[in-house]
Amino acid sequence: MDFLGELRGSDPLRPSIFELVGQEQLRDLLQPALKYVLSVFAQSYPRYLLRIVNKHEEFYALLMFFVERHYLRKHNSSFAENFYGLKRRRKPLFETERANAAVGTHVTGLDKLRNRELRLSLLFLVVIPYIRAKAQDYYESLGGGIDTDLLDEEADRRRAETRQRYQTVPDRLRKLFKAVYPWTNVGFELWLLGYNVAYLFDRTPFYRPWHAWMGVDVRRMTADDYVSPFFLALPLNQSQFKIHAASPQRPPPPPTPFGVTPGPQTPLKQSIIRTIRRLILRGPSLLLDSLKVLLPTAIFFIKFLQWWYSPSSPARALTLSPAGPPIPPPKMMPPHPLGILGKNHQEGEDQKKMSDGGGFGICPLCKNALVNATALPTGWMFCYKCIYKELEEKGKCPVTLLPLGTWTLRKVLL
Repeated sequence: MDFLGELRGSDPLRPSIFELVGQEQLRDLLQPALKYVLSVFAQSYPRYLLRIVNKHEEFYALLMFFVERHYLRKHNSSFAENFYGLKRRRKPLFETERANAAVGTHVTGLDKLRNRELRLSLLFLVVIPYIRAKAQDYYESLGGGIDTDLLDEEADRRRAETRQRYQTVPDRLRKLFKAVYPWTNVGFELWLLGYNVAYLFDRTPFYRPWHAWMGVDVRRMTADDYVSPFFLALPLNQSQFKIHAASPQRPPPPPTPFGVTPGPQTPLKQSIIRTIRRLILRGPSLLLDSLKVLLPTAIFFIKFLQWWYSPSSPARALTLSPAGPPIPPPKMMPPHPLGILGKNHQEGEDQKKMSDGGGFGICPLCKNALVNATALPTGWMFCYKCIYKELEEKGKCPVTLLPLGTWTLRKVLL
C-alpha cells in the first residue's frame, strides 16, 4: 500500500498510470470490436454493410470524430477518458490547490478547453490513429512482416527479381517505406513508453508528449463534474457570467368564455411541439452520452450470448432444437453370416462375445487391441491400417458385407 501511495502522489486528482493505460487500451479495442460486429452483420446484409466493412478505417474515423468532438466540447475529455472518470484541462501556470478546493474550478471556467485545444485533441485522437492504421495496412500489403524468402527454396531467384523490379521511383519509395516503417513505429512506441515511465515516477505531469505541446493534462473528475455538467458549457467570456435578476412574473391571462387561452395555438399543442423539437435537437447528444452505459451493456450481452450458445454451456441442455429431441446414435448392424465373424464354427464364440459388447477395443480383423481406431457407418470399429487395406481390396465391410469405400472411414478418439 505504501508503494501505491507513492505512485499516486500527494495530488488526489492526479490519475494513476493504470487508469491512463486502461483508457488507452479501451480506445484501441473499439475499432476491432466494431469491425467484428459489422463483419458479422454484413454476412446477413451484404448489400448495405459490405461497403462499410471494406472502408472500415474511414467509417470508424468519421464516427469517432463526432463522438470525440461531442465529449471534448461537453465533458472536456475523450470518450475513453470519460468512461474511466477522467477529464482534460488547460494546465495552469501555477497550481492553486487551496483556491480550487475553496471555490471550485468550474466557477471561473479557466480550465475549459478552448478551440485550439479542441482541434489539437481531435488531431491526435482521430487523425493520427487513422494515418497509423492506413500506414500499417499499406505496410502489410507490401508484404511486411515475416520474410517469405526464409520459407522459399528459390530465395536467390526471388531476390534477383525483386532487385529488377525496384527500378522506378515509386518502387524505390515503396521499398524505402517498407524498410523505414518498422523502425519508425518502434521508435514511436519507445517514445511513448519513455513518457509513461516518466509520468509513473512523477518526472512529468504529461503522460503523452503532445499534451505538453498543447498545455493540457489529464485529471480525475470531481463531484462538480458529475453533479453540475452544465458548468463545462459556459463560455469563457466574462460578460456571460453576470447574474441577471429574475424577471417579474406576468399575471395569467384572463379566462375566455370557452376556457381556451387566447393565441394562435393552445398550450397543449405548444407543449407537444416544444417537446418534439427538444427531443429532435437533443437526440444526438443524448445518444452520444448514453454510449457510456450502452458500451458495457453491449459487452455483457455479447459475452452472455457467447456463453449461451457455446457447446459446453449447461444452458444448451435446457433447450431443444426446433426439429425436436436429439437423434439417437445408430445401432450397430448385426454381422452377416458370411462375414469374418460367421465364417466358421470356431469363431462363433468371438462373434457372440463381440456382439454382446465384450469385445470392446478388439479389432475384428487382427483380433488385437485397436490401433488408431476407425469406425464404419455400420457401427463396427477396426484398426485404421487393417480396415483401409480391406476396403481397398474388397470394397465392403468385412463384418456386415455392406458395400463401402475408403471415404466412409471415420477416426475415433478412445
